[in-house]
Amino acid sequence: MGEQAKGTAAKPRSYTEDYKRQVVDLVTSTGRTASSVAAEVGLHHTLLSRWVKRYGQQNGAAAATAARPAPASSLKPLPTPTADQAAEIARLRRENERLRMERDILKNQLGPGVRL
Repeated sequence: MGEQAKGTAAKPRSYTEDYKRQVVDLVTSTGRTASSVAAEVGLHHTLLSRWVKRYGQQNGAAAATAARPAPASSLKPLPTPTADQAAEIARLRRENERLRMERDILKNQLGPGVRL
């Protein structure tokens, strides 16, 4: 157990502006919560929340523009699948259904509370 002299406190860590902006970008660009990002990078969640408020307001206009979905006129329609692709999709759906049924049968045989 390390003892400190009375009246001396641990020096607070200092972070560069660039680091703060990178961590805030991690929160804003991924849509994750400040708490989950803070836990990942080893910060206290309230500290990161303060950074998000501070740097998020500075980049507010850019972030609001980036978060806005594209107008419908710029979206491209999905291509229609070819006959071969449609047949493959149908085959995979049938196989998926068969595998789900097999899984359910096995679950019922093993009994309640057993996870596969």
